[in-house]
Amino acid sequence: MDEARVVLRPATAEDFWLFERQAVEPDAGGTFNWSGFRDVRATRRRFDENGLITPDGGCLIVVHDSTVVGTVGWGRVSYGADTWWCWNIGISLLPEYRGKGVGTVAQKHLVAYLFDTGPVQRVEAYTDVDNMAEQRALEKAGFVREGVLRATQFRAGRWRDVVIYSVLRP
Repeated sequence: MDEARVVLRPATAEDFWLFERQAVEPDAGGTFNWSGFRDVRATRRRFDENGLITPDGGCLIVVHDSTVVGTVGWGRVSYGADTWWCWNIGISLLPEYRGKGVGTVAQKHLVAYLFDTGPVQRVEAYTDVDNMAEQRALEKAGFVREGVLRATQFRAGRWRDVVIYSVLRP
């Protein structure tokens, strides 16, 4: 995949069709992201307040060949003292754009952005142990598998294990 064909940008009001779709269509976020219906009005309020970007995290739009195809997000994870923290990232692509390498490139771009714009040393991501496509995408994006966190996500009526990955500042 030509990395220049995938870009990240801040959300605009015109992107709310995507947030609405992700809030009400289980497949729009994907099997491994769906945890129930969400109130898209809460997203609209956060957008009106801060553009979905704060010092503690944010959300960007993934664009492939001029088409909006999903979102990437990041949030602060603390490991004790206020100064011991890293970013945790996630991605949600529309079904018609999965399996094409877009997710790998988008996550690489997000990691580069986070390292370029702040003093963070570590970026981590986790995914369901059964989500082999995302595990491959993370590895292709430079992440290293660290281990399994047991029973951390409740989805589809039961607690699920996740695999945690990280990449450190070069």
